[in-house]
Amino acid sequence: MRQMIDIAEVVFAERGYAAASMDDIAERVGVSKPMLYEYFNSKEGLLLGCIRQSRAELRLVTEKATVGAVDAEDALRRGLLAFFVFIRERRQAWSLLRHEMALIGTPAADEIEETRRQQTDLIAALMSGYFDSGSELQVDASAEFVVGACERLAIWCERHEEVAPDTVTAYAMDLLWNGLAPRAV
Repeated sequence: MRQMIDIAEVVFAERGYAAASMDDIAERVGVSKPMLYEYFNSKEGLLLGCIRQSRAELRLVTEKATVGAVDAEDALRRGLLAFFVFIRERRQAWSLLRHEMALIGTPAADEIEETRRQQTDLIAALMSGYFDSGSELQVDASAEFVVGACERLAIWCERHEEVAPDTVTAYAMDLLWNGLAPRAV
């Protein structure tokens, strides 16, 4: 099943969901088209499988990266670096997520939003002890900001392949951390 998802991810990234065919995916995997339908029920089911796999992998790498962080700043830096390395090394998964975002109101869009929510929850958990106010709203708003900003920065990285993940992480930290610093009242 993993091979089916991996190949489908390549085909979806190359052609986009609408132009991808189950025939082509089945041929590249080396199975029959009915076998794909047996596992995924539909092309949309296969797309959802791709998105879920990417989400699980992204969560694993970002959570793993933050283990052993000494403070919130270190955790954020490690998590951001893991994200930017993931999108660089898993360009097809990122391309799939990025291009299928246009499927608003579909199960795929819901899965992509769940990926954002997953990352927002992780960032909120890492940052929750940082704000003196203890305001859950402030933590949640800050996490949403980080996810949105990093998503746009990842798109920027597509145009600037010469920028390495550690450099883009430094750019993000320069802006985000200073913006997250508590203000003296």
